Amino acid sequence: MAVLKTSVLVLDSTDPEPLARFYATLLGATVQPAGDDHDLLLVSGHAGVVLGIRRDLGQAPPSWPRPEDSQQAHLQILVAPDALDEAEREAVSLGARPIAAERDGTRTDRRTDVRRYTDPGGHAFVLATMSPADSGPPSQRS
Repeated sequence: MAVLKTSVLVLDSTDPEPLARFYATLLGATVQPAGDDHDLLLVSGHAGVVLGIRRDLGQAPPSWPRPEDSQQAHLQILVAPDALDEAEREAVSLGARPIAAERDGTRTDRRTDVRRYTDPGGHAFVLATMSPADSGPPSQRS
């Protein structure tokens, strides 16, 4: 019998409270301490915990992208194709730093549909459009 498990991606941060607030606001979620672990904050949305932010006083911001090993862990936030510009404005207004914008060739209007950022702590994340089926995979994986 399999043991019941759950998982959450955890980002390290020297100052986890503002980073947790950034993601909570961006994702329309809430922030709660993780039980007895005073160094871990959980960002939870309507479907449950989506992200953890852990205090690590020795954490150094990631260097991204690095050409020698460009495939690194990052968050991918999916939005409807017609909401990408609004999601970008919201992310930047909260402190996200734009890195790159790309097209996967599926749009006829020549607009980008994958946009890369770093959060205020330097962690990579992507805003990407969802497939037309709403719940399917993104139009481009990164």
